[in-house]
Amino acid sequence: MASDSSIEVVRRTPALLGESPVWSDRDQALYWVDIHGCRIHRFDPASGNDTQWQLGENVGSLGLRSRGGAVVALRSGFHFFDFATGVTTPIVNPIAGARNLRFNDGRCDRQGRFWSGTVNEKREPGTAAIYRLDAELQCTPVVEGITVANTIAWSPDGTRMYFGCSWERVIFTCAFDRGTGTLGERRVFTSFGPGEGAPDGATTDEDGCLWVAHHDGGRITRFRPDGKVDRIIPMPVPRPSSCSFGGVGYDTLYVTSVSSGLDPNVLREAPLSGALFALDVGVRGVPEPMFAG
Repeated sequence: MASDSSIEVVRRTPALLGESPVWSDRDQALYWVDIHGCRIHRFDPASGNDTQWQLGENVGSLGLRSRGGAVVALRSGFHFFDFATGVTTPIVNPIAGARNLRFNDGRCDRQGRFWSGTVNEKREPGTAAIYRLDAELQCTPVVEGITVANTIAWSPDGTRMYFGCSWERVIFTCAFDRGTGTLGERRVFTSFGPGEGAPDGATTDEDGCLWVAHHDGGRITRFRPDGKVDRIIPMPVPRPSSCSFGGVGYDTLYVTSVSSGLDPNVLREAPLSGALFALDVGVRGVPEPMFAG
């Protein structure tokens, strides 16, 4: 089930912790973040330019806004971000006063709500959660009792949600009520065994398959909707961190990666760690929804 793929390095300068790639049809560009570098990036494949905005704190994830700009999950909670001015405007901070928590993986659902989960940096079990930010700016904890929230994605029709806990190395799936944004009973979609790393960021394609980055597993895996492995793509880095489709026709899989926390010997053997990659995988994704608020 292993598969080779055309892998292009589109940005070589390493991010500390690349994450949250989101394609913009409006800009024909890929937005992504460097969590530990406290930056938002915009990669323009036509010119090869990578524009950066430096923020004063960790930025876990972002969703593009239908009215312009973005909604971002910072260490200090949810904010609006204006690309023209670089200004952040606070919305709500559901983890105010909490110790050892910051926001992590996130994306918009098909109805334009923004979801982002937290990570306990001390790995204290069960203290993290996944939050839903509605268009009316109401923030609700939906999934609680996890440790490192990750792998947030939806089926193309929006009737199923995926999310995972990297610390437990498991991905769950559940029925998703598109009208209310509530979840049905969760079940285990897949678990990662020894040597497979931990599930990190994920996305779905037009066939309903789930693509998952393996942190410390050095690969991207395409899972069928029944949870069976369809394809494995080895990556030239040990810590691919997230993936998302973009480009004309959503026929390019963009993959972020990590350089921080790696042993110097590992970095010498994998000098592309932290780079941004573009893969031709022979399938198409679906457009990323925008935040409706």
